[in-house]
Amino acid sequence: MPTGEVGVREALAAVRGRLGLVGLLLAIAGLAWWWTARSMSGMDAGPGTDLGALGWFVGVWVVMMAAMMFPASAPTVALYARMTRRRGVDHPLLFAASYLIVWGATGLVAYALWALGRATLASELSWGNAGRWLAAGLLALAALYEMTPLKNVCLQRCRSPLAFLLGNWRDGRVGAVQMGAAHALWCLGCCWALMVALFSLGVMSLVWMVLVTALITLEKTLPWRRIALASTTGILLALAILVAVAPADTPGLTVPASTNHAMHGMHQAKPS
Repeated sequence: MPTGEVGVREALAAVRGRLGLVGLLLAIAGLAWWWTARSMSGMDAGPGTDLGALGWFVGVWVVMMAAMMFPASAPTVALYARMTRRRGVDHPLLFAASYLIVWGATGLVAYALWALGRATLASELSWGNAGRWLAAGLLALAALYEMTPLKNVCLQRCRSPLAFLLGNWRDGRVGAVQMGAAHALWCLGCCWALMVALFSLGVMSLVWMVLVTALITLEKTLPWRRIALASTTGILLALAILVAVAPADTPGLTVPASTNHAMHGMHQAKPS
């Protein structure tokens, strides 16, 4: 049996054997979704949304990553818990915490890039200038990455929990932290382009959060990997075209305020 199928089979067996831990991860994800929805209500300003103060953003980002990533990473954590069941529950919890810390550090990098762009190219990157085309270009880039060999390699590690754990095994609590970080790095290699797409569409939008989470989960769990990748590629390309050609007609997209105001003025100027 191919390694990927063995990994999925073992992961499912681990999920059945560790329902308590999986339930805890999913409960955390559910609470994270609730907190995120409450905290970000009314904050979606579309592409280029203001991220707020650094401390506030990092807190929101970490909760967002728990909401978005824990459902897809639960099989790997459950299998790790099964393999370390005699060593206590602290090992899988350290694994999950380390995984989340890496994604938190990724949020710091994203914030730094956003702040740098805002400080140096604020007017050039406004929606009415290059912002619209930048958003569309980043979506197209994310779509192209879905079909690259690097994406395929990273996704294979995420889809094969057994192969990942056996190939990266480290003993002890320090080992749990190292393995959780390694798993997060493979996951980052698999999902960074989808996160770029999220920023391009509106990082404070629950609509786009749900879409990206669904794409990540389907890619990592759907038996038909190529179909999942092709579907994600098609969706991202379609969004890139819509944002470039008809942003106001893109379902779920909040067009930045400057464009809205301009369009409103054009409508008022038209003769009745």
